Amino acid sequence: MLQIEDFVKANLYNSEEAVIQDALRHLLRGRPELRIQIALYRYQHEELSLAKAAAIAGVSWAQMRDILLERGLDPALGPANLDEAQAEVDQLRDYFASQP
Repeated sequence: MLQIEDFVKANLYNSEEAVIQDALRHLLRGRPELRIQIALYRYQHEELSLAKAAAIAGVSWAQMRDILLERGLDPALGPANLDEAQAEVDQLRDYFASQP
């Protein structure tokens, strides 16, 4: 069985963390539903904004809202303060800038 350290020792990656990050990236590409599950978990347990949860899930704000509603979760709409509003604007700007 391969070990994480094997990839570092073979000079394929600079660190074990880099191996793990790359493996997670590939896992999430192959199983995009996991991104949604992680976003839902973090939304419920870390008080993420809808925009941040959408960014984690790799979906639009509207799609994330629909996912929450489908799962019986009440989406918290609207930021609580100006800093949160600016953070949501930044997240949405980043999301739309990354779209083809």
